[in-house]
Amino acid sequence: MKKQKIIVSVTNDLVVDQRVHKVCTFLLQNNYDVTLVGRKLKSSQEIKREYKTKRFSLIFTKGMLFYANYNIRLFFYLLFKKTDVLLSNDLDTLLPNYLISKIKKIKLVYDTHEYFTEVPELNNRPFVKKVWEKIEQAIFPKLKYVYTVNESLAKVFEHKYNVQVLSVKNVPFYSEPETVTKNTKKTVIYQGALNKDRGLEELIEAFIYLEDIELQIIGSGDVEIEIKNLVLNLKLENKVKFLGKIPFDQLKHYTQKAHLGVSLEKATNLNYHYALPNKLFDYISCNLPVLTCDLPEIKKIVETYKIGITISSVDSETIANAIQDLLTNDDLMQNYIENSKIAAKKLCWEKEIETLKKIYL
Repeated sequence: MKKQKIIVSVTNDLVVDQRVHKVCTFLLQNNYDVTLVGRKLKSSQEIKREYKTKRFSLIFTKGMLFYANYNIRLFFYLLFKKTDVLLSNDLDTLLPNYLISKIKKIKLVYDTHEYFTEVPELNNRPFVKKVWEKIEQAIFPKLKYVYTVNESLAKVFEHKYNVQVLSVKNVPFYSEPETVTKNTKKTVIYQGALNKDRGLEELIEAFIYLEDIELQIIGSGDVEIEIKNLVLNLKLENKVKFLGKIPFDQLKHYTQKAHLGVSLEKATNLNYHYALPNKLFDYISCNLPVLTCDLPEIKKIVETYKIGITISSVDSETIANAIQDLLTNDDLMQNYIENSKIAAKKLCWEKEIETLKKIYL
């Protein structure tokens, strides 16, 4: 059977995007000729995939000029490339994909990873927010194939635009837990974007009150410099370690050696309110007990599978007390570890693939 060509587009540099890689791998395994398109930064690492990749080198790297530059480049790239299907990831790639799908009369699939128009970075930028809202309002109601990261967000979009939206959780492939030697010092790990309202400042400040426990932070983002300076100002360099951006195929090496995973997003915006972060499932797949905020989708997972605790107040003393209580209670931690082994078998990519089949096959 002839392979269908699909072009998948994102605005990141492809290296650390687990969700998109898993979707591309699924497509490749199901007779698609896959090309993944993103951008290249000066700091971008080399990338080797089984499918084709294309990264644009752009003049601008952030702000509206970046998005305008990227969308124009993407539009003309798609215009002159032969393809049967387009997959747009998030609102910042949707406009050129939609226009090309209409020009070429081809199938468009939209994977919205978050509530893009409600991200905290847009809270104090009303004009920019309005631009993105207008784009979404103009296109979303006309889409036929849409999926997002959890049921709550799917319902929000369905109610808002009267379009069926499926849910595909961003969970890892299931793999039998490895036997690893844990870090000598009790280790708390945070992995993911270092962005505003993720509870990072409060998490770092919690280590003022904690002894003989190390915090490892993996990732990069808008507040990276700010929180590194916070560590220096609080003289916590011996307790808080920054490991930088780590490709997802190497990430598990660090996660499984830790003792506790944290996810502390604040409900300061609707995007975070409906969040179900990748890192939560990465922790589960490594059988790591978790400490999280009590946002609805996160709390539902933690309490359903009994894999850790949630806190209602993201402040440094509450976080410190929770970490101390968890890491000094071996029986409770072992119970959470055993429960996470069960959860990992249920919250895996192999099950989410069934929804993808409805869209692509």
